[in-house]
Amino acid sequence: MTRTIFAILAHPDDAEFLCAGTLIRLKREHGWDVHIASMTPGDCGSVEHGPQEISRVRRAEGAHAAALIGAHYHCAEERDLLVVYGDTALEKVTRLVRQVRPSVLITHSPTDYMVDHEQTSLIVRAAAFGAPIPNFLVDRKLGTPLEHIPHLYYCDPIEGKDPVGREVPPGFGIDIGGVIDVKAEMLARHASQRDWLMKHHGMDQYIQAMRDWGAHRGQQCGVQVAEGFRQHLGHSYPQDNVLGKLLGELKVR
Repeated sequence: MTRTIFAILAHPDDAEFLCAGTLIRLKREHGWDVHIASMTPGDCGSVEHGPQEISRVRRAEGAHAAALIGAHYHCAEERDLLVVYGDTALEKVTRLVRQVRPSVLITHSPTDYMVDHEQTSLIVRAAAFGAPIPNFLVDRKLGTPLEHIPHLYYCDPIEGKDPVGREVPPGFGIDIGGVIDVKAEMLARHASQRDWLMKHHGMDQYIQAMRDWGAHRGQQCGVQVAEGFRQHLGHSYPQDNVLGKLLGELKVR
């Protein structure tokens, strides 16, 4: 197994909010190579800048946040609110997966509060399945196929609920109490979003919301702070919980 993990989420800062603690622990404790990708450059993420300018800013923030832990940042260059499962997006993500060659993939929950997250989840799931298939989009020159399907994990949906408010319980938790401050620093490097929320809400709500949610999951798992995950265990996907084995699988109460 290669010691590479690839978190592919919809927007810059999604990984920092949802799964960065797990990425930090894999890097620090086991020497894994960490890659983070956003499907879009966050082109709708501003009320002050146009799409090209805010995209430039947010790509730089994504790279800056990843660099804090020695990780690598990528962008698939789709557009906010227009992430759609189809051959174009699937080609981009499959190419990235074949370039990075991860043994573990992390993406959004299949059900979440916005469609970009749900479509990204579907695209990454399909790319995980297609990346080892030599004949998949063979005319697109996507690179050398993987040897096997990577382990695939889904993060918690935002606030742990689906679009109609039903709870989506995690399959297990990962203790991130020892790295929560580094996770917060990574998230703070997305200053354009932090500044926007501070301006409109009068507080550093973004960082605090991340900490509060981690504390909520931690309480359910018997630790101070945790991240929740579910593993994709469908036919032909790896069945062993490699994240749980490496970092300590916490049962959710």
